[in-house]
Amino acid sequence: MRITTGVPGFDALVDGGIPKDRLYVISGPPGSGKTTFCAQFVTKGAIDGETTLFLTLHETEAELVSDLGNYSFGFDQAVNSGHVKVINAFESEAKRLLSSSSRNSSEFPKSVDNLANQLVAFVESKGVDRLVIDSAMLLEYYFSDDLDALIKFLTKLKRADATVLLISEMTDPTSYTDGHYLAHGVIFMHNYLESGGMTRGIQIIKMRGTKIDCDIRKVEFTDHGLRVDPSEKIQS
Repeated sequence: MRITTGVPGFDALVDGGIPKDRLYVISGPPGSGKTTFCAQFVTKGAIDGETTLFLTLHETEAELVSDLGNYSFGFDQAVNSGHVKVINAFESEAKRLLSSSSRNSSEFPKSVDNLANQLVAFVESKGVDRLVIDSAMLLEYYFSDDLDALIKFLTKLKRADATVLLISEMTDPTSYTDGHYLAHGVIFMHNYLESGGMTRGIQIIKMRGTKIDCDIRKVEFTDHGLRVDPSEKIQS
């Protein structure tokens, strides 16, 4: 089964939508549209009656709503209505959710295995259909001494009964990480600063079970959020 992403033009590149209940990595440099793409993804799920969760390291719910409320795709309305749940990793609610012990809920999980198990348990107990994690820096921050942290985390997360988008800050699409190899799909957002201004593109590097061409398509920020032009290819 495939689900629509809520990003106009993108689904035409992946046979009408991405395969459900799989793990996808959204990579790219700052300002390339990763968070906006993911916000459209969870909002579309909420509009379709799905339970959606946005777990963020970088911003609070109020900041996300303020930043994304300028678009008309409805992220702010979905959050305010309760259809999109935003949890900041540093706030007390997340610490209770992701703590390794109910007796000490003020601390973050002491191992990446505990973090993954707690998150998967939460997703399954709440019936979360779409999950966004912004970003992989969460693991780097808490588990910098564990070289296999990302592998452990994603291996467990792939078993969750949800469609997961993991944001990864990355500037070189040819520098693959463990996350790219483990994920069912990898989407790369590009920024090109040219004489005429900033050109943005999107490239599907990997999508299991889907025929793709890996070409870069033009992306624009509009009043309605990100919009992909499936017919316009750009050169890197």
